[in-house]
Amino acid sequence: MYDDILLPTIGSPGGERAVAEAIDLAELTGARLHILYVVEDDSRKGLSDGRWETIREALRSEARDVLAGVESEATAAGVEAITHVGEGRADEAITDYASENGIDAIVMGTHARTGVNKFLLGSVTENVIRRAEQPVLVVRLDED
Repeated sequence: MYDDILLPTIGSPGGERAVAEAIDLAELTGARLHILYVVEDDSRKGLSDGRWETIREALRSEARDVLAGVESEATAAGVEAITHVGEGRADEAITDYASENGIDAIVMGTHARTGVNKFLLGSVTENVIRRAEQPVLVVRLDED
């Protein structure tokens, strides 16, 4: 059914439900779990190249720490895990990774914001659903 499942994560405390669902699904299907953390490059707006490189490396270091934690949870459950730090716009990086790596399903969380909050903040999950060629399992996240 699924050989490769993608879990995009940023390590937020509320995101544990999506992590647990992805690990459970991978365990049930025998799939590899690809864990992706995207460093969004819109963080660089207004920064000099030198300053951005310093911040970028700090963000990538944080990403590696988050990925190591999720990878540890997956391997403890007997799930093969592959980690990757991506860069760019989150929805594009997620769907590009999925297409380029033979992903069969994507598991991701949402805060299910509505109204003005959704309009102002946008929805990475909604954009992934629109762009992805793969099925997307959406898990409502706990409040942070």
